[in-house]
Amino acid sequence: MNRVAALALLQLFLSAAAAVSRNVSSETVVTAAPGDVVLLYCYIGGDVTPVWSTWMKDDHIVATTGRAAADLRFDLARDGSLSIRGAIPEDSGSFLCSSGLPDNRTINARVQLQVVGGPISVSTTIYPAVVLPNRTLVTEKGTNVYFSCLALSSPSQQLNLTFRGALTDNTSLASTILPLLEYSIHDIQPSSQGVYTCSALNTVSNRTVANSTELLVYYIPNTHPDCMFVPTANTSSVQLNCSWFGAYPTPKLRWGDQGDFQTADSLAVTLNSSTLRDGQKMTCTAQHKLLREKNYRSCFITLRAPYPDGKPLVTVLEGSNVTLTCTETTAVPTADTVWRKGQNQEPIVPGPKYVLSAEGPTFKLTIVQISKDDEPYYFCRTENALGVRELEVYLTVRTPSSAYSGAVIGVFLAALIVGSAFVVAKILYSRRHTICLGGGFMQAEDRGDVLDLVESDDEQIFQDTVPQLPPIANGRHTTLVQIHPIPSSKT
Repeated sequence: MNRVAALALLQLFLSAAAAVSRNVSSETVVTAAPGDVVLLYCYIGGDVTPVWSTWMKDDHIVATTGRAAADLRFDLARDGSLSIRGAIPEDSGSFLCSSGLPDNRTINARVQLQVVGGPISVSTTIYPAVVLPNRTLVTEKGTNVYFSCLALSSPSQQLNLTFRGALTDNTSLASTILPLLEYSIHDIQPSSQGVYTCSALNTVSNRTVANSTELLVYYIPNTHPDCMFVPTANTSSVQLNCSWFGAYPTPKLRWGDQGDFQTADSLAVTLNSSTLRDGQKMTCTAQHKLLREKNYRSCFITLRAPYPDGKPLVTVLEGSNVTLTCTETTAVPTADTVWRKGQNQEPIVPGPKYVLSAEGPTFKLTIVQISKDDEPYYFCRTENALGVRELEVYLTVRTPSSAYSGAVIGVFLAALIVGSAFVVAKILYSRRHTICLGGGFMQAEDRGDVLDLVESDDEQIFQDTVPQLPPIANGRHTTLVQIHPIPSSKT
């Protein structure tokens, strides 16, 4: 190095040191993105070209007049400006420039370079969850769900996780200045179903990038589907309805074993009565697809023909009121019940004479001021799609006199029966020692002899004429037999 060059270099360092020690004008801020070409100006004072210029960063010379920069991306122009090609985040910092003018004045400038990157690679991760074809995530009710939010940004960033549901607007759940944000929901419920957004804010450039993910919460109710029949005025068919509310997504329902499942909360079916039979079971199957497997629930209805129940025989006094009752609790679907009169089953028209009423499953017919004309047949007719059943009631109307006569006759017959029993009992008691064999008389050797049995110790009359029977082995006396010949009559 020659002497002139050494003096010039020394002057350069001294000038740079003097610029650092002196007050420098306010700092200029330059913002650039990674990869941009950045131009930092040192002297803006007209068309005067500086004699020399020097740029320093972190007390190190990065470019100076007459010497190549160590970083080939740095290039010092003749007007003293510094060009940086392909800026990188590490280029961020405070740059100090000193330029010497031809009039021996020295100009100093400070530039703050901010190489702002991002936010980039913003992502939201939710697990455990299943990805649907439309990229929507699905989890099950009661699951512990974990969220992570990630982004890259320089020189600094702020991450924020928000939630927007069906009943709520954007709600902030968590935030951090770290590169990674973590959040969790234990025992997730349907109210947590919605859109989760991870947003990253570059605090230098105020640029925000967001990533949103929709999370669905599948669940099924604890109850089984509800099977019921729908009342209709037409008994030629039956309408059944199956519903299973409270499941998400909408379940699939099917009546019977044939046909395809239909996606619906409620499914109705109409059946012709000609295809039905008493005791037939109609089953509705509900299908819900959870994450792990398909879940099946079912309900059923057993069809029943009607069976009216009541008193078939009713007796009432003329001039009074009587109420006929008929109860039907068997029919499925509910039967249509009416009262009819006479063998021709004429419909009964409600009015002052006939009063119709119902209390739950009991149907009543009240006949006012009953007479003999109201006899004898009444029918409780019940009908549904499974058939028709009738309860026949036979009504007997008695006049008050006939009622009293019947009572007298009854008392007389009762007294007659009791008296006859007394006479028969007295006759039997008086003949208690006489036993009539063979219908009251026994034929002995075809002579018509009558046998009288007496104790041998009490009667000794005929011992002279009738041989004595030998005693038995135990020493007891035997019974004597007296034979009295009487005329016999043969028929």
